[in-house]
Amino acid sequence: MRQVFMAMGLLQYGCSVPLARALRSRTFTNVTVNSLKKASQMESRLLLGLSEEQLQQLALDFGQKSFRGKQLYHFLYKRKVKEIEEFSQLPLAFRNDLQEAGWRVGRSPIHKVVTAADGTIKLLIKLEDNRLVETVGIPVEDNDGSFRLTACVSSQVGCPLRCSFCATGKGGFSRNLKSHEIVEQVLAIEELFKQRVTNVVFMGMGEPMLNMKEVLEAHRCLNKDILIGQRMITISTVGVPNTIKKLASYKLQSTLALSLHAPNQNLREKIVPSAKSYPLNAIMKDCRDYFLETRRRVSFEYTLLAGVNDSVRHAFELAELLHEWGRGHHINLIPFNPIDGVEYKRPSKKSILAFVSALESRKVTASIRQTRGLDASAACGQLRNEFQKSPLLTESINQESHSVVALAS
Repeated sequence: MRQVFMAMGLLQYGCSVPLARALRSRTFTNVTVNSLKKASQMESRLLLGLSEEQLQQLALDFGQKSFRGKQLYHFLYKRKVKEIEEFSQLPLAFRNDLQEAGWRVGRSPIHKVVTAADGTIKLLIKLEDNRLVETVGIPVEDNDGSFRLTACVSSQVGCPLRCSFCATGKGGFSRNLKSHEIVEQVLAIEELFKQRVTNVVFMGMGEPMLNMKEVLEAHRCLNKDILIGQRMITISTVGVPNTIKKLASYKLQSTLALSLHAPNQNLREKIVPSAKSYPLNAIMKDCRDYFLETRRRVSFEYTLLAGVNDSVRHAFELAELLHEWGRGHHINLIPFNPIDGVEYKRPSKKSILAFVSALESRKVTASIRQTRGLDASAACGQLRNEFQKSPLLTESINQESHSVVALAS
């Protein structure tokens, strides 16, 4: 009977087509435990990312009571257990059946931790294919004594868009992340800080809109299972045609942040090469429609590059652009963070304040993003590693895995 439940579990959650056909045939009862194990070796099943209802159904498929699924849920999202064998309250037979059927939690090891002097921590997580993805934990204590912990998560291994001021694109692109690989970044930050993550920003490696399906699945899990409010989640994009409209259809209460970086099309194409396929007027119209559909204000990101886009004239032009397409816009100004291989410079404090004053004189609210994690190469635009394009070699894994670099004394 146990073989039957294991087979049903594989069917329910997407085993290979040949195996599914075999299980549906009249020879179903002849499927052996060994054949199921062989199938599980070909493709693992992941618990992380499943909802409580899905986990309850999984328990039922394995001949267990539904409350065992609730226990699975508790181990995954409350206790954050990484291995099935550590699900101590589950019957040993159930744990063994899950593992024999190819199920695993789906957590990856931390390859390296880099700590900045301001308390910001960058994690390099080693994925199953030995590629590294970076995520950042940013702790902030507000003036009223409250504590916020923001997770800056990646959505891709590398980035194909190659914005001229961003290190990630210069390191190359490998693949999209799966939803559980996004979710586990938040869990890893919570584990390291021993604090709950209060805010999540999709502003790490990659373009979230090029991986919308997995990003939305991760968003659901972060909101429903890890219990981070939708309004505490921000999805950032440099702009991919047809995706803002699609995102609006989901009517999320999360913030959409558009990486604008220029007040006109010609300059934007020089800073953001992908802008050639998405004219500024089209992207601004989509942002206006997004607000009308969701009633959620779009936030605009603007990286200030000395002598390129940071003059008072640029600020006036930016204000005019925003007023043309709506009201109540907010600009998040990001002074350029230095990276290797580019000639851009960070504007002076005087230039930054002049830019803010020019915007405010035209009734556009602006804030200056506080630079965090600069000495750990964890600041905005700095995420990059040599293994985002090509996987780690076995020798590198043996020598460097789980190393910790502390830049703060």
